[in-house]
Amino acid sequence: MLPIEKLEAVARRFSEVENLLCSPAVLTNHQKLQQLNKERSEIEPVIAAFNDWREIDRKIKEDKEALGDPDLRALAEEELPVLEKRAAALEDSIKFLLLPSDPNDKKNVILEIRSGEGGEEAALFAADLFRMYARFAEKERWKVEILNVSESQTGGYKEVIASISGAAVYSKLRFEGGVHRVQRVPATETQGRIHTSTATVAVMPEAEEVEIVIDDKDLKIDIAASGGPGGQGVNTTNSAVQITHVPSGMMVKCQDERSQLKNKAKAMKILRARLLDVERERQDAAISAERKTMVGSGERSQKIRTYNFPQNRITDHRIGLTLYKLDRIVEGDLDDLISQLRTHRQAEMLFAGGLADAPVRAQAEADS
Repeated sequence: MLPIEKLEAVARRFSEVENLLCSPAVLTNHQKLQQLNKERSEIEPVIAAFNDWREIDRKIKEDKEALGDPDLRALAEEELPVLEKRAAALEDSIKFLLLPSDPNDKKNVILEIRSGEGGEEAALFAADLFRMYARFAEKERWKVEILNVSESQTGGYKEVIASISGAAVYSKLRFEGGVHRVQRVPATETQGRIHTSTATVAVMPEAEEVEIVIDDKDLKIDIAASGGPGGQGVNTTNSAVQITHVPSGMMVKCQDERSQLKNKAKAMKILRARLLDVERERQDAAISAERKTMVGSGERSQKIRTYNFPQNRITDHRIGLTLYKLDRIVEGDLDDLISQLRTHRQAEMLFAGGLADAPVRAQAEADS
């Protein structure tokens, strides 16, 4: 059943927005004009689908009445199954359109990848995961900026933190958080045995400065010479910045840049995203539970996904999805995985009653 009252409320709001867009007061107010145009574009698909459904519903009622007319009965019996199938498809489409959107969906993200169990092979896998996301980002025309990286002896990553910015980044990467497991023969394995290693991925919406206000007196900033790979200029310059947020005990270190100011700016970006994540957990118990289990301890038993190289197979254990195109996926072809994870999430929300509890999204945004 469609929530007719909700849809009629959306239709009334759509009409109201169209009238407002023609008013002189709005046409001379750039900010209001932009806000209303955005709202109109978000409501319009719902209204178009609802109007189509109402027209088909009207025809279905006419055909059902025609069943009692000997002259029209045959035509009605022929049309009804087609109309009812179209009506059902439109109902499904409308229900998905009415699902509440996550306000973070359009945000940029901070991506954190760390090696888990498996030593050097785990670090190499962490580097492979980062390259996979970087290639996907390139396809999506997103910008990737490495904020901090700690390399292993064999060229893998013990840890890599990056900012990914572009259109709807969080909405597409939000399901990547968790323990990723790899099964393959390492380059250093002389007897051809398959090893199992893990890496953890965390995906956090990037915080705007207005969302998280950090008092300077709550920060402890330490400066030191950068360490690790990076060249003589990096290693001998006092450019590494470590920022400790005293109230929470949270600590972030950046040393990639020669400039102390650039390292500080990157560290603050990471700190702000982490603090926003903590605040979101505090405000929403359901999100808290989800995020606390996102990366777990990195143990193999906590895996969300397995990458089996000998079989060219990838399995997402959360939705029971198996694809035999691992070679393409590690090159950044994540579209199938992401679309099926998003569809599964939408179905869960519908089953859990998300539609019934959903606000009229566009009207709520306009009133805020």
